[in-house]
Amino acid sequence: MQKIVNGLERLPEILKEIGCKRLFLVVDSSYPFLNIKDAIEALPVSEKVKFSEFTPNPLYEQVCVGIELLRTSRCDTILAVGGGSAIDVAKCIKLAILAEEGNAAIIPPLVSQRLPIDGAKIPFIAIPTTAGTGSESTHNAVMYYEGSKQTVTNDGVLPDYAVLEPSVLKTLPLYQKKCTMMDALCQGIESWWSINSTDESKAYSKKTVELVVANWQKYVFENDEAVAAQIMLAANYGGRAINIAQTTAPHAMSYKITSLYGLPHGHAVAMCLPHVWSYMLAHQNECIDERGMEYLNELFLTIASVMECNTTIGAIDRFTMMLDGLGLMSTVKAKSADDLTVLSSSVNPVRLKNNPVGLSIEAIKAIYSKIIVFE
Repeated sequence: MQKIVNGLERLPEILKEIGCKRLFLVVDSSYPFLNIKDAIEALPVSEKVKFSEFTPNPLYEQVCVGIELLRTSRCDTILAVGGGSAIDVAKCIKLAILAEEGNAAIIPPLVSQRLPIDGAKIPFIAIPTTAGTGSESTHNAVMYYEGSKQTVTNDGVLPDYAVLEPSVLKTLPLYQKKCTMMDALCQGIESWWSINSTDESKAYSKKTVELVVANWQKYVFENDEAVAAQIMLAANYGGRAINIAQTTAPHAMSYKITSLYGLPHGHAVAMCLPHVWSYMLAHQNECIDERGMEYLNELFLTIASVMECNTTIGAIDRFTMMLDGLGLMSTVKAKSADDLTVLSSSVNPVRLKNNPVGLSIEAIKAIYSKIIVFE
């Protein structure tokens, strides 16, 4: 069972409790500028081995360097400090080290299998420095292998501790704050309507949406640290929700937008969500959730109510107005006449299966056509 810890001051106590002597520190490019860097550097352990040789969308080859470093350094504990990429890299490293299959555990075809590992053999602590993916509380990781995005899933890579320190959000670039916050909101909404949702996941989803809707303006425009704690908590709840229910069509459709047009993930998924939601509202008769169309309609109204709207259309409009208020464009210029075909063929069918309304290739192309502008 994962432990959620509030405040970095608890970290030395955690390390002492697990008996850490050699710490494997996975950090991203933001680490040298973090307000918590000095506290991390001063942690009372015999040795720290740092790994940061990876890009924001980590590649398999980069992860392999980290795997070898952990193997040779013989560190006994992993600490990941950073955004989703740093935490994901640490997860991939841990899985490859502990799985009998080694590095093959994180690439096709084994990546799609739940390989047995004893996660307790290497304690894992995650400190998120953005409020978006909730990766600190999921058993999923993302990396790229031979140009394709791979989702690595294994219960044994869920961090044992998630340490939430909202002060790290104070110095995030404004655009990054906007994108990561919208990613958290999208995860909250998608996990809520996912066909895999449970009572537990829906409770987490509700908290995510409530907290973002109530606090987004003060977080973004006033840089309020107390409010930042609420947004970080929202992102964590979103991570816990998708850990159970998984994401749906907006996430599935966002990835190629990111790679094709260079938009950050949170921005891309936020552009997709209102159009997918509008399509589902108009096609509820194509519901594939076994709980049925009436359940889905009531669910949409519940989400709308938490967004302080009386109708689902009102909730979609409010989401769109949030995008406008944040200055996040809702369309992107096409690069070539083939963009719609490229985008439509890129969507992962596994993620689409989680969507409560079925989406054909024609439907996906129609949704993309509302986002992509041709000149």
